[in-house]
Amino acid sequence: MIIDTHCHLDDERYIDDIDDVLLNAKNSGVEKFIIPGADPKTLKRAVELSEKYDSIYFAVGVHPYDAKNYDKSYLEKYVGHPKCVAIGECGLDYFRLPETQEAIEEEKRVQKEVFIDQILWAKELKKPLIVHVRESSADCLALLDQYAGVEGGVLHCYNADESLLKLAKKNFYYGIGGVLTFKNARKLINVYSKIPDDKLLIETDAPYLTPHPHRGEKNEPSYTTLVADKMSELSDYSSSEVAELSTKNAQRLFGI
Repeated sequence: MIIDTHCHLDDERYIDDIDDVLLNAKNSGVEKFIIPGADPKTLKRAVELSEKYDSIYFAVGVHPYDAKNYDKSYLEKYVGHPKCVAIGECGLDYFRLPETQEAIEEEKRVQKEVFIDQILWAKELKKPLIVHVRESSADCLALLDQYAGVEGGVLHCYNADESLLKLAKKNFYYGIGGVLTFKNARKLINVYSKIPDDKLLIETDAPYLTPHPHRGEKNEPSYTTLVADKMSELSDYSSSEVAELSTKNAQRLFGI
């Protein structure tokens, strides 16, 4: 089977067809799902989905874009839930920064402060992190190097920055999704072979980053098979062996 380690099934785009999406996934051999805690507004729905479906798990956290709205007391209501397997999606994202230097520095300060707090929280609770890194590799690496615990975590949608590979020694895994199938994914394709086999995870980031040949459509967990096929092309493993390998890795990291 395959575990989709990062899919936003709490997104409003799945409200009307969640049962069909899960059935499509099951028919494709995808049997477990982790919803990252990216948006506190939809966290309650993520929890409800995990209680309704045995196959769904969730994480609690705040995406760096929402760092200014970080409310740990709200997240604490759900972190002790038996289906909560991680802290995150948290991290740093410097893709959309303000225009003035003063505002940029303030934005980065807030993101770092909130990221550090979630890293330390994960360390305290002995839960893995789900980490978002976008145009911020150096700062993310420095903070994870300094603060992360032995539980490690996953670099969601791994951005192919080779400097981040050193985190494998700190028990960090690398989330591989639809980007690997894109025509412009040369950098990720080139670095793929350098990722340790025991640190590979499969994800979709659904409904985003839909793999080829479905780009432009709403992504869903059943498309993890396309990612596994591409991973197979780049390795000595068959698609089924990639699925088995990544599943064992996910079970080990998230305890499911």
